Amino acid sequence: MSPVFRRKRPASSLEGLPLKLIVGLGNPGTGYTSNRHNVGFMCVNHFAKTHALKFDSKKGNARVAEGVIEGERVVLARPQTYMNASGEAVAALLRKLKVSAEDLIIIHDDLDLPLGRIRIRKGGSSGGHHGIESIIACIGTADFIRVRIGISHPEGADGASRRDSDIIGHVLGDFSGEESKVIAEAVPRVTQALECLLTEGLVPAMNRYNSTATRPEK
Repeated sequence: MSPVFRRKRPASSLEGLPLKLIVGLGNPGTGYTSNRHNVGFMCVNHFAKTHALKFDSKKGNARVAEGVIEGERVVLARPQTYMNASGEAVAALLRKLKVSAEDLIIIHDDLDLPLGRIRIRKGGSSGGHHGIESIIACIGTADFIRVRIGISHPEGADGASRRDSDIIGHVLGDFSGEESKVIAEAVPRVTQALECLLTEGLVPAMNRYNSTATRPEK
């Protein structure tokens, strides 16, 4: 069950509430909407819809939605800088909202995870993801939470045999019909994982959603 949503309050009444910045990574524009690289946008859109939040304003180089969930102020963001410059938008939001990397959650695709698999962790390297590389470079730390969604490797490509052109074509390609079915199940689970992060914290969310199972254990 989703946490109780409290309707959007006037900005003045949000002052002093603890704040979490949740950023879904992707590329802006209708031509990228169904790309594998845009699964971060897909997830943050689903979370917003679940909690009746709308991306009806802009802060810096990001579209944002804002509300209060379980007494915690939540700002959702979709950077409009394109993937490889995601850090510019994230750094600007952190400054504007006056929050630290401790309060940052990034949702993004991951080639090294099987399709639809969810992995939550805090810190670590970028894993070769250019959006994460940009964020680390721009905010000066890797110490933030990542929620990764598997998009798998290009078919027939593995390790050193993968060419850059294979990777680019894969991440900027749309999910196939069968892949879309898997992602359609994964995206709501990401919403559940985010709710768990907000209400219970990092360790319970990792324990529950980092399972190898298709669905989290009860």
